[in-house]
Amino acid sequence: MVAILRQMAFALAHRGPDDTGIWLDDESRVGLCHRRLSIIDLSPSGAQPMQSASGRYSIVYNGEVYGFLELRDELEARGSRFRGHSDTEILLEAIEVYGLEAALRRCNGMFAFALYDRVERKVLFARDRMGEKPLYIGVHNGVVAFGSELKSLRKHPSFASPELDRDALALYLRHNYVPTPYTIYQGIFKLPHGCWLSISVDEPPASMAAALGSVRPYWDAFEVVERGYADPIESAEEALRLLDNMLKAAVRERIVSDVPVGVLLSSGIDSSLVSAVMQEVSPTPVKTYTVRFLEEDYNEADAAAEVAGYLKTDHTEITAEPETAFGIISSLPDIYDEPFADPSQIPTLMVAKLARKTVTVALSGDGGDEFFGGYKRYQQMMAFDRLAKAMPAVAVHAAKGAPDWLLDMASSLSRSMIAAPLGDEVTGGRLRRLAELLQIQDPDDRYLNFVSQWTNPADVVLGGGKEPSTTFSSKRIPGGLGSVDRMMFRDMVAYLPDNILVKIDRASMAVGLEMRTPLLDYRFIELAWRSPRTLCFADNHSKPALRQLLSRRLPDKLISANKRGFGVPLNAWLRGPLREWASDMLSPSRMRRDGMFQVEPILDRWKAHLSGNRDWGPQLWTVLMFNSWHERWASP
Repeated sequence: MVAILRQMAFALAHRGPDDTGIWLDDESRVGLCHRRLSIIDLSPSGAQPMQSASGRYSIVYNGEVYGFLELRDELEARGSRFRGHSDTEILLEAIEVYGLEAALRRCNGMFAFALYDRVERKVLFARDRMGEKPLYIGVHNGVVAFGSELKSLRKHPSFASPELDRDALALYLRHNYVPTPYTIYQGIFKLPHGCWLSISVDEPPASMAAALGSVRPYWDAFEVVERGYADPIESAEEALRLLDNMLKAAVRERIVSDVPVGVLLSSGIDSSLVSAVMQEVSPTPVKTYTVRFLEEDYNEADAAAEVAGYLKTDHTEITAEPETAFGIISSLPDIYDEPFADPSQIPTLMVAKLARKTVTVALSGDGGDEFFGGYKRYQQMMAFDRLAKAMPAVAVHAAKGAPDWLLDMASSLSRSMIAAPLGDEVTGGRLRRLAELLQIQDPDDRYLNFVSQWTNPADVVLGGGKEPSTTFSSKRIPGGLGSVDRMMFRDMVAYLPDNILVKIDRASMAVGLEMRTPLLDYRFIELAWRSPRTLCFADNHSKPALRQLLSRRLPDKLISANKRGFGVPLNAWLRGPLREWASDMLSPSRMRRDGMFQVEPILDRWKAHLSGNRDWGPQLWTVLMFNSWHERWASP
């Protein structure tokens, strides 16, 4: 077993380049392995796997507990004594003193861990509230294995050749990621965020479904939203005061480190606010990092440099030369060892590599969109709702069935007539899509359809592809929510943990950089749901609360610019420098050989994209990333 553990740990060396450790209990046949990225307590007393002072517990732990020094003081007041000053040791002692669930509720942080309890003969798993840190668990023929990434589980003999889950593949085509709790493999699942799980060593679960049936929440987003609506902060001024104070506390806790800390700055509201607050509370000048694109429509580097100049940060940028970006693509299947197709994974990896040259920890501004109405699609969906009420059903049906030439003609006449959030770059294809969406009566179903890459993935996946229920499609949603809040809730429980946080975790950990996200402090999120809704969404501009907090720190001229989004010119790249690579990946012979997809619908979109008649870049990228992943991981 030691040899297996050593291989599993080595597969995660990029996540922990500083040290490695293995612990084995021969009697119970429980083994733990760990790769360490040293952030807090760089001495051997912070090494893992770590045993509790009583010897009852052994832990492997990935992440950070913020405010751990206050928790240490609380424990010392109860008589606890510590050998070092790592947050791992404090977490272990908190579990010893309070029990697992009570300790989890006391811990504010990002983490995933496995804990062996030799008294109860159980392995306990837990994951942080928002899902910042990953945890995969496999169940097969009485064997339970786990790891931070799938590549680690693939080193265990029981999971060396797992069977691909075609239902999960259908979900992937819809979302561009595989939603929790599913993975691309049968028999392996993701532990849902905000949850814990206990598995008996003597009676392991017979299946993945049995294990999932034992998962228990210790923090529930549903309850957070319900409490927020039940106990609102009436005054906008009071809400802003509380949000400001909480954000400063969250940033202050996240810059505690025994290694250098920086911040990623894109010039948007969120990253500018985090950078400004960090500069306020940091005892030393803050290091900021950004990516420059040569394509002006995607470039935010000049605006970021202005923000950095005003804040007087130590600023560095990297230029996303197309050749550099294309070179990264070949490494994506290794970094994202489960199919993942958010194209912003490319600049995220580039800026992570840049930051890692001078710091080991970086703060990011992720999280503001999901709680303060930041996504443009929220405004678009509100406009859809208004159009759905205003347009006669016969007109909608006619638009859906009209020929392309007629829709193209209509698009040129309708740009000035369609609501502003929908009027940008109106084309015939978009009018057809608009007509399709307007025929969906249920607003939740319409939103799911709108954010889907492939709206009928079961028609594309060969040999199955029936989509199981997910947190995004679930009808479990707090009652009484407004339209935008319903969308934000779904993004909070699904899109944020399974897309945004996967993207930044894999990109940062691929280079041994720890990313921390102050806007995802659970206390800040709970305040957001209690705040007046006018602070959380406005038709005329996004993120009103965060804009107001930033206006206290930056002049309006540095705030008013529209954010371009942390994307890449994917449509142009696929028609240009990526065309040869994409043509090879989408060749009919390759796809028929792999036997995963219906070839015709994919080729139809590829041909239409190359002709310039339609922009199918995101949908094609989903297939391209799967085919690249499949080429890398189809065999052991």
